[in-house]
Order: sequence, then structure tokens, then C-alpha cells
Amino acid sequence: MMNCELLATCSALGYLEGDTYHKEPDCLESVKDLIRYLRHEDDTRDVRQQLGAAQILQSDLLPILIQHRQDKPLFDAVIRLMVNLTQPALLCFGSVPKEPSFRHHFLQVLAYLQAYKEAFASEKAFGVLSETLYELLQLGWEERQEEDNLLIERILLLVRNILHVPADLDQEKRIDDDASVHDQLLWAVHLSGLDDLLLFLASSPAEQQWSLHVLEIVSLMFRDQNPEQLAGVGQGRLAQERSTDVAELEVLRQREMAEKKTRALQRGNRHSRFGGSYIVQGLKSIGERDLIFHKGLHNLQNYSSDLGKQPRRVPKRRQAARELSVQRRSALNVRLFLRDFCSEFLENCYNRLMGSVKDHLLREKAQQHDETYYMWALAFFMAFNRAASFRPGLVSETLSVRTFHFIEQNLTNYYEMMLTDRKEAASWARRMHLALKAYQELLATVNEMDMSPDEAVRESSRIIKNNIFYVMEYRELFLALFRKFDERCQPRSFLRDLVETTHLFLKMLERFCRSRGNLVVQNKRKKRKKKKKVLDRPVAPGNVPASAGELEAVWPSLAEQLQCCAQDPELSLDSVVPFDAASEVPVEEQRAEAMVRIQDCLLAGQAPQALTLLRSAREVWPEGDVFGSQDISAEEELQLLKQILCAPLPRQQGPEERGAEEEDEEEEDEEEELQAVQVSEKEFNFPDYLKRFASSAVVRAYVLLLRGYRQNGAHTNHCVVKMLHRLAHDLKMDALLFQLSLFCLFNRLLSDPAAGAYTELVTFAKYILGKFFALAAVNQKAFVELLFWKNTAVVREMAEGYGSLDGGSSSRKPPMWTPEEEAQLQELYLAHKDVEGCGGRHLGSPPFPPWAPSSTDASLRRKGTHIVLWTEDQELELQRLFEEFQDSDDVLGHIMKNITARRSRARIVDKLLALGLVAERRELYKKRRKKLAPSSLVSLSLALQAAPPPPKDVSGGGVGSLSFSAPLLWLQNCLMRVADDREEDGCSQPVPLVPLTEENEEAMENEQFQQLLRKLGVRPPASGQETFWRIPAKLSPTQLRRVAASLSQPEEKLQPGPEPEVPGEQGPEEEHQKEHRSQALRALVLARKKRAGLVSPEEEGAAGEKEQLKMAPRKRQLLDSDEEQEKDEAPESRAPEIQKKKRFQIEDEDESD
Repeated sequence: MMNCELLATCSALGYLEGDTYHKEPDCLESVKDLIRYLRHEDDTRDVRQQLGAAQILQSDLLPILIQHRQDKPLFDAVIRLMVNLTQPALLCFGSVPKEPSFRHHFLQVLAYLQAYKEAFASEKAFGVLSETLYELLQLGWEERQEEDNLLIERILLLVRNILHVPADLDQEKRIDDDASVHDQLLWAVHLSGLDDLLLFLASSPAEQQWSLHVLEIVSLMFRDQNPEQLAGVGQGRLAQERSTDVAELEVLRQREMAEKKTRALQRGNRHSRFGGSYIVQGLKSIGERDLIFHKGLHNLQNYSSDLGKQPRRVPKRRQAARELSVQRRSALNVRLFLRDFCSEFLENCYNRLMGSVKDHLLREKAQQHDETYYMWALAFFMAFNRAASFRPGLVSETLSVRTFHFIEQNLTNYYEMMLTDRKEAASWARRMHLALKAYQELLATVNEMDMSPDEAVRESSRIIKNNIFYVMEYRELFLALFRKFDERCQPRSFLRDLVETTHLFLKMLERFCRSRGNLVVQNKRKKRKKKKKVLDRPVAPGNVPASAGELEAVWPSLAEQLQCCAQDPELSLDSVVPFDAASEVPVEEQRAEAMVRIQDCLLAGQAPQALTLLRSAREVWPEGDVFGSQDISAEEELQLLKQILCAPLPRQQGPEERGAEEEDEEEEDEEEELQAVQVSEKEFNFPDYLKRFASSAVVRAYVLLLRGYRQNGAHTNHCVVKMLHRLAHDLKMDALLFQLSLFCLFNRLLSDPAAGAYTELVTFAKYILGKFFALAAVNQKAFVELLFWKNTAVVREMAEGYGSLDGGSSSRKPPMWTPEEEAQLQELYLAHKDVEGCGGRHLGSPPFPPWAPSSTDASLRRKGTHIVLWTEDQELELQRLFEEFQDSDDVLGHIMKNITARRSRARIVDKLLALGLVAERRELYKKRRKKLAPSSLVSLSLALQAAPPPPKDVSGGGVGSLSFSAPLLWLQNCLMRVADDREEDGCSQPVPLVPLTEENEEAMENEQFQQLLRKLGVRPPASGQETFWRIPAKLSPTQLRRVAASLSQPEEKLQPGPEPEVPGEQGPEEEHQKEHRSQALRALVLARKKRAGLVSPEEEGAAGEKEQLKMAPRKRQLLDSDEEQEKDEAPESRAPEIQKKKRFQIEDEDESD
């Protein structure tokens, strides 16, 4: 239903009486109101739809345009309104909507546009437009006003919008050689003389500003035309066309004769029950029995197991792309008019217009994606010139190496955008198709120049080919397009043009190589460079203050500026903030940075900013008079600024350097790989280049195109067969085509009644099938290989035998162990395993290196083809290793070091998840230790002061020789210190127990000691972020002292197990333990005296210093060299254990975190 305001506005335009339109007095204001309504329409384009439903353009605007052309203001307003109403639906909605409701509105607007196009198909409307445009073009550039240029542009946009409306094929139902709505529109353009005005705009040097508009209109005029067919209009039927039609008729006749023969051989059936039933041996039914066929034998060849089944629905995202461009033959008079237009355009306009458009594109004066019109015009008019009467001079503007580079650059850009912008992949694929067509036509024109009788033309072609074949990007382009071909967004026509362009390029390249003998081409390769990261980065020169002498020389000029600024009453402090409110550093700690900013302003000569910063900082940080007191005088302020200028202030690193340091901390490796393109020259070898096409991706694309051999043209089928013949015959890689889908296609081709029309295809199919059956007689696995697409390595193995690649002639490959040599080696090992230095002298032949492979493992060396299953013993071993190392920092690393059967990290993680040992992957991540935060230094110092020196483990015993006396004293001291601190501070936080000695660390890992900690109330590590046990915050000082007092009981219960003592062999160990115990007792007594107030600070410092002197050598030895202790131990006395990582500091965390 139409809006009442819109209805009233439309009624005020006027009315049509017969063929005369009577406008109302306020017609102009009504047109302007409609423009205003369109400007404020909603997302559904409701105003546009209501005006289209009311047929305002057909009943009011077109009559006003035709009959009231003299009223210039009304004419201009009607043109503006028409341009807005005929705007393409894609521009109105941005893209084709996916939501059903918006898609309905989109289709409705498109239907109204098609009605507008049909209404414009009259000579009168275009006659008025052409007359107005002719009058405006008669004016010189000095006589034209801005309104005249706007009217010219609006007329061109209106013509563009009308021609842009797509045809409704279902509604028109036009056949070839019939006049469609678009043909009627073109005929109206021709009768009105608008085509001559377009040619004038394209050829006139003074009208270059309309170049892109003209090119867009011309491209829309020839949207459905074929340049080759258009060039032959009016010259009678060519011999090639006649032969093509005869071949098509012959194919249809052969298929019809085959169907008649099949129907004649069928027997008449009285009833289905009397047709007989048959058992098909070798073809199973649903069960295990053979299939029972209830129809006649003549129907058996048409049997399929898929009969009666519901076809599987293909998801929309996997459906093949549809063809959008449809070519048809227009009416004869329209084609004659378009042919003459093309001839005049080539002779008078092409070179100048294309040069102007190229200049607009390079200078970025055009709109986005306007280069697609340039590429369409290049492909269309060069093809027309090549098919009509080939004259290279008519297209000389686009026949150059620079044009090749421009097309290749855009084609590569579209290719990359199609891979990255997946939402708009179909649009990028259409643009890439246009670029490919332009590239194909450039190659076809250069190939046509080779056959020219003019020597100069052939020399120009040779120069262009020499430049094109030399550059590597032009040769690699087709390989990249084949490898990334995606039928979901690229239609079958793109693949057809790609195959034909590749065929033409290879034919030209092969001929050029034969004529030259040797061809030198450019070669580029990426060279990897390893660059050490710079750890000591120099300070930026802008942050380094000058010398003292330079500062003294600069100060007088700064002092004068500062004195002037100090006396300025308008100096404002509101616009300067001396701190960064968004920084993580508190405002109180940003004083040093503010001082540095003041110094930077003075060094840069910005005296007002420095003075303003100083006064603002004084207001923010008044404490301590760091920036001067509140009642500071002007002279004192100058002296303070001078001191700041000359002071050696500590400067922080810039954000780039800090970011670089953070990146260094995150990355474990200190090397980065840089890729540099190395350009060189080499002699070109055509067979080697052809081998690049021997890949499954290329063959799959060719087979996909070959499936539609009935719809393909003869030239397309020839291009496909030629490439496959190059791979199978020339490169001797016929096994590359041994694929089941291709053989099914060959079967369909050979059983086709019209196979006689595809002689080349049939011959090639028989050749490939013969090669396959010859190979299958030797290699029975060839039938299995039919199921897979193959690469060159598999093809070679199929022909030469499996394992031939591993047993190549490379001298670097190690010798192989035979089964006899393996048995001999095992026998010698069992016989001499207890004898030292037996070596390899007992072997019959010179010993093999330890890395020599086994003959039994020959089939396992090919990567990606061997799947090793986990045995039960291996699973038990993995479970045992996980339970052993699950409390360590790097569980996965320890398992990989100790597991017997070597496997990758991913396989071990997957097996741990499958066994249910871990719930998720992050439980296996390596636990990282954080640096100590300043706030936890105080709490951690308790454990550092109370830690006693560790005893030397001379005997090298394990857990069985562990004594808990020193760990218990250390734990008791930690508890007492924490109780004292909680009494003094009045608050409690979790305190980690950090064992800094090896003895305390081993005790913390002992199960009995951990049980004791749990009974005492000490909390174990909560998650992967924590490493140490913690004294919880809920324990009060009284409870902590009670727990510490309970540890004074005898420790015999906690000993892991007594060992028999040998008299006279443990004197040094006993003395060391006694000394260790006495030192711990002295520390405990000193702590209790301090709590009771019996020790002076001097005595405490002396005792602590003495204790530190005793502990320092041993602690430094522990932290610096754990490896030296392992070297000192006897090899046979060492138990296999994991080297523990040094723990230095750990960040304290609250339980609330």
C-alpha cells in the first residue's frame, strides 16, 4: 500500500491525457520532494518499491522528459530522479542479501528495474537524451558551466543504469536471432544517434574526463556478444561454422540411431511375471546372497544399485559455481550495427581511450574495480580485431610488455584476494576470470603476429615473447591457478579458459625454444638466512643528552625564553598533564618520567612546554619539593630547570625496545629465519618446466573439465587431450592418469553411440587403458592404486617397483643390514655383552655404522605411509612414566626422553588423552616459572634465612639414605618466622615454602614428608601455575607455633627405612650432619631469643653474617654447578634420576587469585 504523502506528491506531478502530458503548477517541487523521500528511505528501499509499483517512471517521468524538455529546471530535476530510481539493485543493497525477507525486497526492486528498461526501449526517450547531450557537447570548455557538466554526467549515468539492468530470461523466453529487450534498447540507441556521440566522447582529446563512463557504457552494450561471431556477421557462413554445425548434427544423428537400435532389440513383454528372474553371480544384494534380477536381460546393462534411492543433497557451500554470463545471438540488424560500431571504435577510438583509461587507473582517479572494464575492453576488441581483419596497429596501445605486467599483477592480486577474502571469493573469482580472458587474448594476438607477412610485426612479436618468457612470474602463473582452482567459486568457463590459455602458452613456449636453440630465463628462489638476534641494543640517539659543554652553550638562549614565558600571565596549565593516566605504573612512581619529559623539552628548545610541565608536576607531586616549593621565585625556578637540563637522568627504554625485549623473553630460540629472494639466470629446459604440471592438482582439474566432453567444444577437448598426452607420452608418466574416476569417464566415452565424433579422445583413452593393463600384468597392486590420485614419486614406484626410491644410487645413504647380519650381531652381543672393548672385530665383514638401516624396516622408511599401533606393553610403560613424572615441571619432555619406542609429541599426547590419564592438553604444558615480584621479597626472605646448608652426599645414595633432621628444622624455623610476622603485621598471606638446598628439595618430593605437610595444614600447589607448597593464610600465629612445637619430637617415625651401618666408613658424613644440626639449632635459638627480646640488633647482625659466611660457599656451589657433583660421583653408584632445574625465586600469589 502506498504512503499517503507519496501518493499526494505523485498526484501533484500532473496527468496524461491521450499522448499529451499536462503538468501541475507545483510539478518541480513535487519532483524535488520525491528526490528527498528517496534520500531518506529505509534498508528495505520502501520508497523505491512504492514508486515502482505505482509506475511513476512510465506514466509521469518519461512523458515529462519527452514533452517538457524546454523547462530546463524541471528537465534537470527529472534526470536526477531517474538516475536515482534506475540505480542498480546491487548498489542499493550492497550485495545480494542472504536473509529471505531482504532477498524478497531485492528481487522486487530488480523486477521494477526490468520494467523501467522495457519502458526506455523507445526512440523518443533516447532521442531527447541524445539531442540534449549534443547541445551540451557543442559548447566549448570555456562556455560550459558546472551545471552543464553535471547534466552530461547524469545523462551518461542514466544510460549506464538502463543498460546495466539484467535480462529476465524466464520472462522474455527469447531464442537466438530474436530481438530481446536489450536488443530493442540498443536499436533505440542507434536510431537516436547516441552511439555517434559515444564515439565522439571516446575519440575527442578534450573529453577525457568521460573516458570511464564511455567505456562502461560500451562494455554494457556488448555484454552478451561474442567477438568472433560478431566479426563474421554479413560475410556469409564461414567454412568453420558450417563444419561445426555438420559435426553437431552428426553427433545427434548417431545418438538417435543408437537409441532406435536399442529399442528394436528389446523384446516385448506380456507381463512382468513372465519376463523371468535371473541370479547375477558376483554381485551381492543387501545380504550375503547373489542379486536376483526380475527384468529382462536387455535391461541388465542399465542396472545400478542407486536406482530408487534418494539423491544425496549437496550443501550450498559445496555446490559448484554457476555460470553468470550467457552469450546469445542478437537480431541480425542489431549485430550489423554492433559490428560497424566495433570497426569505427577500433579505427578511431581504441588506442586513445585505452591510454586515457590506463592513465586514470594508474593515477588512482577511477573508482574501485574500474580496471575490470579496461580488461574486458582489451579482451573483446583485440579478439574482434584478430577475427575480422588482423591489424596490429589498431590495438598497439595495449600490445606491449607493460600491458602484460598490468594484467598479470591484477590477476595475481585477484588470486590472493580470493584465497583470503572467503566471503567475497565469488566476486574475486569473476574479476580473475576477466583478467585471465585479457591475458589469453594478449597471448593469442602475439601468436597471430608470428604469422604476419610483415617482418616488422614478427620482430615485435619476438621481442614481446622474449620478455614474457624470460620473467619467472609469467611462467609460474598457470601452475598457481591450477593448484588453487576451486569449483565452488570458480565456474566451469574459468577452467575452460585456463586450460585453453595454458595450451596456447605451452605451444608458443615450445616453438620459441625450438627456434632459439637455447633460452636463458630468470630464476628466483627464496634463500633462508639465519640472523642472530641483537641482545645489546644501542640507545636511540634522540634520547642521549648532549655533553656538559654543549648544554652550557645552549642554556643562555633557553634562559631568555624561560624568562619571557615566566612573565607571561596567559601561560595555562590545564592542557598539560605530567603523568600518563593509562599507564600501569602508579602516578606516584611517574615523577622520574616527568623529569625526563622536562629535560627532553629543554633539549628540543621547547621552553614554554618545559616550564608548563614543571609547574604542573609541582601541583601533582608537592611532597618533598622535588619540582620546587609552592612559593618558589622565578630565579630559583630557572636554576631548577638548569639543574634538570644538566642532570644525568636515568632513561627507560622506548616502547619498541621494550616490545623487542618482551619478544625475546617469550621466544625460546635466539635465531630468526629471514627469506631473501635471490635472482639469477639459467638455461631454460622445456621438459623440466613441463614436469611442473605433473601433479595431482593439475590432472584433477583437467579430468574435471573432460567430464563435460559433450558440452565442450572441439578445441577445448583437444587442449585437454594434448596436455594429458604430454604428461603420459612425453614425460613417460602414464601412471599419473591411472585413476578410477578417469577410467569411468573413459568407459562412458567408449560406450557413447557418438564416439566416432571424438576420435582423438577415444584414441587417447585406448592408449591409457593399454598402458594400465600392461602394468597390471606385472604389478597387481596397480588395481589398488586406481583409488588414489598420485604424485611423481608414486608413479615411479609403480613402474620401477616399490622401494626403488629408498634404494636409489645416492652415495650418502647408509648401507642396509641384512637379516643374516642382524642375527650375527645379536648372537655376538649376547656372547660378549659382559666383555669390555669387544667392538666389531668379531663380525665377518667391516662393521656397519650404528645408523645403518635394517632390511626389515625398508617398508617403514617412507614418510606418511607407516602407522604404528600401540602395544599393551607400550601403553603400560607410558602409564608408568606418566605416574612417575606427573609432578614434574615438564611431564611430556621427561616421558619423551625415557620412553623406549620413539614417538612424536602429538602421538604421545593423543595416547595420554585416549587412556584418560589427562583430561585436556594444557595439563601437559611445560610449567613456566615467573620472576619474583617486589611484594613477595619480604615473605620469601623468611625461607632464605632459615634454610640450612645441605649435607654432601658422598655415598650417592637415593631416597633410602635421606635424613629428615635438617628439613624438619628448616620447616620448624619457617613456621616460627611466619607466626612472628603475622603477629607483627596483623595480616596474613600465603607464604611459599621454597627449598633452596638439595636435601630440602628431596624431602619436599618425598611422599612421607608430603603426608606430614598435609597433616600440619600446609597447602599443596593448587594448579599448574604454582610449584611450591604454601603455608595458608587461615593458620593463626598460635596454631603455627603449636605446629612448630610438635616438630620437636623425635624423627625416627619419619625415616624412610634404616640401613645397615658399616663401622668406620661414615665418620665424615656423621660429622657433617652434626655440624649441620648444630647450625640449624643455633639459628632456631637465635630466632627465639629475638622473639623474646634477648638479642640486640648488633648480635643478630653478627650472627647472621657469620651464618651467611658459613652457608655461602655451599649455596653457591649448589646453585652454580649441579653437573660437577654428578661428575664427581662414581658412574656405577649413581641412580638414574632426572636433573632438577634450579629454582631461584617464585612469585607469591594470594589464594584469592
